[in-house]
Amino acid sequence: MNLDQQVVLVTGGARGLGASITRAFASQGAKVVVNYHRSAVAAQDLVAEIGGERAVAIQADVTDEDAVAQLFLQAHKHFRTAVTTVVNNALPEFSFNGDARPKPDTITWDNFAAQLRGTVKATIHTTQAALPGMRAAGFGRIINIGTNLFQNPVVPYHDYTAAKAAGLSLTRTLATDLGPDNITVNMVSGGLLRTTDASAATPDEVFDLIAASTPLQRVTTPAEFADAILFFASPWARAITGQNLVVDGGLVKG
Repeated sequence: MNLDQQVVLVTGGARGLGASITRAFASQGAKVVVNYHRSAVAAQDLVAEIGGERAVAIQADVTDEDAVAQLFLQAHKHFRTAVTTVVNNALPEFSFNGDARPKPDTITWDNFAAQLRGTVKATIHTTQAALPGMRAAGFGRIINIGTNLFQNPVVPYHDYTAAKAAGLSLTRTLATDLGPDNITVNMVSGGLLRTTDASAATPDEVFDLIAASTPLQRVTTPAEFADAILFFASPWARAITGQNLVVDGGLVKG
């Protein structure tokens, strides 16, 4: 299915990386569902920018199963067709500030639980809600957002990285189960992006250090990261599933 035929749900799609992903799909003619939790004004502004015929803003806490079910019902009612593509981008409240991160002797299970809810639980909810429509269409694309901290924990964010690692495992097991339905499940993993709400607390010297260590000699932008997500949703990725693509300018290999 071409991008301009798809109905794309971007969770956390109103701000930061999510807004870049939303704009990327809209630029290719896709219809987009801009999911938000608390960012109502940003979501409505983004819909106004894209146009109401091709975008709709719908509030839902993606860790709430009933709220996600209603999200999909509202999306179907607005576009009169099922969601074909889900980008699990929503990030639980988190700040990439290495100095303020919980250390091994202070981190709590609640830190881990919050990240697991926002990554794994949310992905389960959106996947289960999307499956009936995807199966009926004989087509589906699920794209999860990961991190290069799996391979290169330059800053050891224990809770965030553990949750994203669990998300990668879920990506691969879902890919195995859903492949026969022509539903692909992949992950796109970035490093620190310049700049999102979550990375706003990161000092400039950290960005500069990353850039100096990167073959491209710069920090990846949200717009550049969104390009890779378009690839996984496009017909050119129709035979790719269960994969994790690192998009960080070459900082991490493999």
